[in-house]
Amino acid sequence: MSAVGSSADNALAKSFDATFKCETRQGRKSWPNEREARLDAFRSLHRYNTRRRHSRLGQRPPIAFENAFHRTPTTLAQAA
Repeated sequence: MSAVGSSADNALAKSFDATFKCETRQGRKSWPNEREARLDAFRSLHRYNTRRRHSRLGQRPPIAFENAFHRTPTTLAQAA
């Protein structure tokens, strides 16, 4: 988050909120109880953060991106 009242922050939050609502509800108008609603929300967030493809990551899911990132060997050049 940046400064108070930043429209950029609001746009990001609104975009995520719209995606979350669309993917969680998927034609559903209600849940039988609060527990089921919470479970669906958890499933949706878990999918979003692990398996859903993200354009920012080259259409890869976050898990694949993280695995590729951590497999890349990093070494320090030997000092002269």
